Amino acid sequence: MTNSKDLLKKSIKGIAEYVPGKSTEDIVAGYGLRPEDIVKLGSNENPLGPSTRAVEAVRTMADSISVYPSVDAGELRRALAAYVGYPEDMVVMGAGMDGVVDTLMRLFVQPGTSAIIPTPTFSYFEIALRAAGGTPVFVKRQDDYSVPIKTIISSIEDSTRLIYLCSPNNPSGNTIPEDDVRALVKSTNAIVFLDEAYVEFASKSLVGLVSEYDNLVVGRTMSKAMGLAGLRIGYAVVPNWIFREYMKATTPFAISRIAVAAGLAALDDVDYREKTIDNVDVGRKFLTEHLSGYCRVYQSEGNFILIDVSPKKSKDVVEMLLKKGIIVRDCTSFRDAGDGLVRITVGTPDQNKLVVDALQGTLGS
Repeated sequence: MTNSKDLLKKSIKGIAEYVPGKSTEDIVAGYGLRPEDIVKLGSNENPLGPSTRAVEAVRTMADSISVYPSVDAGELRRALAAYVGYPEDMVVMGAGMDGVVDTLMRLFVQPGTSAIIPTPTFSYFEIALRAAGGTPVFVKRQDDYSVPIKTIISSIEDSTRLIYLCSPNNPSGNTIPEDDVRALVKSTNAIVFLDEAYVEFASKSLVGLVSEYDNLVVGRTMSKAMGLAGLRIGYAVVPNWIFREYMKATTPFAISRIAVAAGLAALDDVDYREKTIDNVDVGRKFLTEHLSGYCRVYQSEGNFILIDVSPKKSKDVVEMLLKKGIIVRDCTSFRDAGDGLVRITVGTPDQNKLVVDALQGTLGS
């Protein structure tokens, strides 16, 4: 008789588990600190908390959670379509950006197919690809973390189904020039997935290109600038032909009633969004200016910065900060990131000063 464990797909067995940023609960348990003394700058969350309008919408909706949401979160999808300037039949949704990626994998990936991933970058794309039976083809970014577009184009094969681009990139924060994206999309029939999770903090979005190319998908999220990471709301702008197929394969009722209500309220709260973006802009400049004398700071267009603490090890620097109750991200879990990179979420002015003071004491010694 076959052992139950032998039924597990071979593609799952080789997947490395996703490594998230450490939680406040982790640090409370591991270091004996009080929750109120912990500064969490490791997961690129919004340090201002959610919009008060979103919180009130959640409270208002609480009595109706016994009822299913609309099957495709249509109310929120229509509002997001207006936000990005596309018709609603070009906007799809998922439980976070991860949910959008999972559905795209259902559509395009099977054993024997592959996807190109420039590294280091957000690791879930590789996990979802492997889970679907696809093979990753890694192309290492250049020393400044720019994407070698010519190398990617030369890596495209008949088996290539998807090409992943993260802009601003996680963890480096740099963006991809429009000319490079155009050159790549024109060079292939494969689907180019452009992850713009952090684009509200960047100088430019390339979402307008979707109307020009039938193989470009731009992913977005409400976790960052909208402050709704805990509600898992992801969406993407897709060509119309992909929309029709996506709606067949996506998980029904993926966005809860509470998430829909909070999403609509957050979209409507323009003042909150502008305050969030301004906080990131000011804080990013502060962190860059005050840390550049102690380590290399990469220019970022995300709500975080990346620093190189070499010759120190990132794990040692992160551990030092954890003992002080400051959570930042050790980037050794990112493929091809090495052992000297630390990612720091832009916090409030007080939080930014705390992390600068702590790092200057450590890196300057």
